[in-house]
Amino acid sequence: MKVLLIHPHSKALGFGDMIRAEPLGLESIAGNLREHLVKILDLRIEGRRGLEKALSSFRPEVVGISCLWTCDHVRVQELALFIKKKLPKSFLLIGGVHASLCYEQFKEPIDAVIVGEGEETLRELLEAIESGKDGPLPGVFRPSDPKNFRPRGFIENLDDLPFPLRVRYKGVGYHLGFQRPLGLVEASRGCPFRCSFCAVWQFFKGTYRVKSPERVVEELLNLSDPFVLFVDDNFLADPERSMEIAFLIRRKSLKKYYTFQARSDSIVKHKDLLKLWKEIGLKAVFVGFEGISDEELLRLNKRLRVSTNDQAIKVLEELGIDLWASFIVEPSFNLEEFKNLRTYVRSRSIKNASFSVLTPLPGTRLFEELKEKIISNNYELFDIAHSVLPTALSLEKFYEEFCSLYQEVYSAGDLIKEGFRAWIKGFPLKGLLKMLLSAKRLSSPSFYLKAHYLNTPRSLSFPSPDRAS
Repeated sequence: MKVLLIHPHSKALGFGDMIRAEPLGLESIAGNLREHLVKILDLRIEGRRGLEKALSSFRPEVVGISCLWTCDHVRVQELALFIKKKLPKSFLLIGGVHASLCYEQFKEPIDAVIVGEGEETLRELLEAIESGKDGPLPGVFRPSDPKNFRPRGFIENLDDLPFPLRVRYKGVGYHLGFQRPLGLVEASRGCPFRCSFCAVWQFFKGTYRVKSPERVVEELLNLSDPFVLFVDDNFLADPERSMEIAFLIRRKSLKKYYTFQARSDSIVKHKDLLKLWKEIGLKAVFVGFEGISDEELLRLNKRLRVSTNDQAIKVLEELGIDLWASFIVEPSFNLEEFKNLRTYVRSRSIKNASFSVLTPLPGTRLFEELKEKIISNNYELFDIAHSVLPTALSLEKFYEEFCSLYQEVYSAGDLIKEGFRAWIKGFPLKGLLKMLLSAKRLSSPSFYLKAHYLNTPRSLSFPSPDRAS
């Protein structure tokens, strides 16, 4: 069968042009469908023109759209309507984290929602469509037949999955800041922790599964990109296994530059392991600090202390590994709390930081805790850059203070200098200009306010409590 898998162009305000990663989820699904004719379309790069061309020339029998984030829900539903008008006989399906947690909210013309991991489910669904035995399947929700839905278990052995069928574009392509070309590698799925704001562990039902070190390194050997981002939620969750991967990389004389995510307590406990990774090419570590007080961390169920975060900063600094820190801004912040966050970032000399607004995403524990306080059900605001909860400050002042956080870390002059150096080394000018514009948006209150005041709200009903949990 001819299958078109689409990654939408998200409306999320944030790092979209500064960090553009390949659609690894779709690539993994495509890798398991090699007996079919599969095309992956990244609308962030190919846009509306690319979509129309694919529909008219490729004419897929099955179209799958990724819906990872809540803020993409409305756009994905509209995209489905557009595709169905162009190809009314096509079978249209949706998948991804948000789609899985809120599957009952997707309506016709969508034919099915893949709930959970999609590799095996979609393969079975295509076989059923081909054979004409298109009955109920585990993990497949039908908007036209909601009562017959049955959940599906997770893939037991991740090593059994084929390699992703990767898609690459000329020009800017996929990048992490100025690191390009960038490839993503998944060494594990899930997370053993239970942060209240996170949808990932809810998607994986609290499970944590790994690929063998041999499989991970084999995938690295088949990856042509010089820069690698591991997408694991905590790459150091199993330190012995992380060490095995590092030793295998060294044994294979594999020369790449790595970035991964890790918790601050794992960083503090395993300094020697990080030193080993530094020796084989580790450039940076993403760390979710989230809060700057023990009280904040407790509210988020982060199970960390600020003192541990401070220790992690020192460990990474001593090893010469870049820190990419993330912080959560609560809508209840007053002027003093914004000032304290700016002071914290400055006093720790954090050069790379991202800030998100505490958002009760449907499907998370936080949603259950705060759903009665949510002031907007316009899903396009659920992009962790806008507040959908009441703010202690006026919206204008809240976003002014929020933007001051980025102004504290990133100066226009420094970004231009860094961009110029990247351009000299071959970074495409078009991509560079997009990144600078993205940085400007992040530090401009008017861009945040525009979504509240000027965009036409497009609302949806929230999921029922039993489906959101």
